[in-house]
Amino acid sequence: MDRHIIHINVADFAVAVERAVDRRLRDRPVIVAPEGAARAVVYDMSEEAYQAGVRKGMALRRAMRLCADVRVLPPHPARYEQVMQALIRQARPYSPLVEPGEADGHLFVDVTGTSRLFGPPADVAWRLRRQARAELRLEPVWAVAPNKRVAKVATRLVKPAGEFVVAAGDEAMFLAPVALHLVPGIERQDLMRLGDFNFKQAGQVAALGLEALQVPFGCRAVDLYEAVRGIDRSPVRPLSRNPPRVVGDHAFDEDAQAVAVVEGALYALVETVGRALRQRCLAARRAAVVLDFSDGRRSIRQRALRPATANDMGLFAAARSALDLAWRRRVRIRHLRLICDRLTFPPAQRELFPAESTVVRRQARLVSALDGIRERFGREAVKVGRTLSA
Repeated sequence: MDRHIIHINVADFAVAVERAVDRRLRDRPVIVAPEGAARAVVYDMSEEAYQAGVRKGMALRRAMRLCADVRVLPPHPARYEQVMQALIRQARPYSPLVEPGEADGHLFVDVTGTSRLFGPPADVAWRLRRQARAELRLEPVWAVAPNKRVAKVATRLVKPAGEFVVAAGDEAMFLAPVALHLVPGIERQDLMRLGDFNFKQAGQVAALGLEALQVPFGCRAVDLYEAVRGIDRSPVRPLSRNPPRVVGDHAFDEDAQAVAVVEGALYALVETVGRALRQRCLAARRAAVVLDFSDGRRSIRQRALRPATANDMGLFAAARSALDLAWRRRVRIRHLRLICDRLTFPPAQRELFPAESTVVRRQARLVSALDGIRERFGREAVKVGRTLSA
């Protein structure tokens, strides 16, 4: 059975929500940014501001110089989350497989096999847009395609207003003239390398075989091969089956800049997350660090854990490496988050080298002893010196 995936995309979601609240903002350039911050950056902007040269992540001062008559509004994350939940509620009657973005106006709905109940997929998408327009005063664009990748590209092409249907079997033909930077799954490093070969469109890369791509791209060749041909086997994940992960958060009382303070807070999060993993008899294969800076900008970096671990020492080594990658700006940090995901059972295979095996066993015994002390006498009974600076 051919798959039918609907992608709903509310262009410039934050601005669209603000315009739904205040109709006086329509048809004029709008920027959403924390205006009071010394080094504020653009969180979102309207199409009018985009045409003037404003981009997400741009310094607010520069954006205001490019678009002098712009209206600057502070971000309202809670409002955007509320509207996102309303979009989800509108889609749920049509399918149990609804996968939203993170309060960004994106929504995937798998309506495969529902034609007898609700009619053709395009009709379902049209009804969802009509409902969003009537109840939320939003104007989403939509696309129907055999998979998520192609559906997302289609909505990117018809923004800020429009609709598109890609039939099964037409994925590669549809993507052939599309610019490479619009295809999900192609990373910045890939674009730079493809630019060296003067490749600008997906069809140019699709003309190459897998063997030809393996020479310059190695293990990335398979991902590129599938991306430019519109191959995507990933399912639309239901809301109740989000990927399991363990998250720790730390909000600084005063925006932090000292390395010792930030690393101390990170180690405290590692202890919390590691303890949760060990209680569930799980290990993480990836650690990600999320930094929210005082100017409203966010940076996210991640590191793989090989082998998977729930040991505090192993988790901290990967987390600190991700922190070094994320913290490349001389701006104070307001909020720190640690995410451990790709959870699995702890590896049973022994280490190859005896010296490494000894170190791992000693670390495991140390962490187990700390868990025992804290379980009996409380978390404050014993502390690692690094956390005293947090």
